[in-house]
Amino acid sequence: MSVRVVSMGLVNKAPVHPREVFADIIAERASAVIVAHNHPSGDLTPSAEDMKITKQLKEAAAILGLTVLDHIIFSTKGYYSFAEHNEL
Repeated sequence: MSVRVVSMGLVNKAPVHPREVFADIIAERASAVIVAHNHPSGDLTPSAEDMKITKQLKEAAAILGLTVLDHIIFSTKGYYSFAEHNEL
């Protein structure tokens, strides 16, 4: 298991592309991934973009034979788990 930084963004946006997310996962022959990012504002509510990229990552993972176990949003106030909210 390992942690990788895929993208560093601005205050309100970070560019994310499935190719970049899965590059190391494929190279390491992993079968699953947990994706996480922060919300500096502290609001843990997933944005429309968060929902969109989660769907994209799940679809791309399925094509590659990988599993997205969770997408976690975190802040100083706590965390939001897509898996715990049955949104994966």
